[in-house]
Amino acid sequence: MATLSAAGVTRPEVGAAQRLVIKIGSALLVGPKGLRTDWLTALAADVAAVRARGADVVLVSSGSIALGRRVLGLPLGPLPLEQSQAAAAVGQIRLARAYEEALAPHGVTTAQVLVTLEDTDDRRRYLNSRATMETLLGFGTVPIVNENDTVATDEIRFGDNDRLAAQIAVTVGADQLILLSDVDGLYTANPKEDPSATRFEVVEHITPEIEAMAGDPISGLSKGGMKTKLLAAKTAVAGGCAMAIMEGSVLRPLSALAEGANCTWFLPEGDPQVARKRWIAAMKPRGEVFVDAGAAEALASGKSLLPAGVIKIVGRFGRGEPVVIAGPDRAALGKGLMRYTSDEARKIAGHRSGEIEALLGYPGRAALIHRDDMVIG
Repeated sequence: MATLSAAGVTRPEVGAAQRLVIKIGSALLVGPKGLRTDWLTALAADVAAVRARGADVVLVSSGSIALGRRVLGLPLGPLPLEQSQAAAAVGQIRLARAYEEALAPHGVTTAQVLVTLEDTDDRRRYLNSRATMETLLGFGTVPIVNENDTVATDEIRFGDNDRLAAQIAVTVGADQLILLSDVDGLYTANPKEDPSATRFEVVEHITPEIEAMAGDPISGLSKGGMKTKLLAAKTAVAGGCAMAIMEGSVLRPLSALAEGANCTWFLPEGDPQVARKRWIAAMKPRGEVFVDAGAAEALASGKSLLPAGVIKIVGRFGRGEPVVIAGPDRAALGKGLMRYTSDEARKIAGHRSGEIEALLGYPGRAALIHRDDMVIG
């Protein structure tokens, strides 16, 4: 079957990723007889190989409801919300254990992270989630992320793990997102219905014409069809992250992708960190933080803002809200997202990070604004 790709455009190399997010669909992980342990064991070998070359890996995995519904004897097909939540509660513990047992022989530590849409929509929760993920990756763990279906209502759900994976990729500043799916890419039409359908090798821009080509889910277990994958792609590429859709049922799918397996790559719009800086720069500030000359010099060299360098706090703001950073001459130096409320910031301003717990009565973060959450200049 022919493929479509712009002249002179080459697809990204998965082996070049320094931070990789991998989304695993339910239909790949859970079969008619339950968990596909042989497939998961092979995937674990791929993940271990990526970790061995020094890259970070985050797994966004479906499967908790599919696993839990088998244990509870629930039928296939849509479930009432309360039954979905019950199935998720039963399945989440089994899903986490499965990943732990698959990756432990490779010396890889896993961590379970459950999120909802509210966690990424609310800036305070977003910063907390991001800080936790960064810390886990700093410890060399592989976070296993899933939507917290046991507590999420329809109003605060992502609804599919394709879009969740894209949001996680943007949150952690990943440079590549791989959607392991039951299809091997984006086609001009549904290839199961139209034998003449052509697969896109590389998509540089997601146009309205390309969006119109999306079809519906194929698998009875999967909730995300091509429409949700294109929505995920739009989020990922806007955040500077390349995204690939590939058929993932083959053993060791990442190795297969590196060796040229069929897929569709969506090219990023710039660098992940640059995209994040643009996002911060566009925010409306809620206050001002004035710093001394030493802090201004440290910020210019790419360091985080510590409380010791703060002279004055102006305005009222919450955690995760944007503020202007100004020097001792009151000239604006840049903008950043605060890790403390305005009241907390006033209490610790001018003090060393080691004094934060005594001043606030509880442990806090060392930085007032982390360097990844600010744009200077």
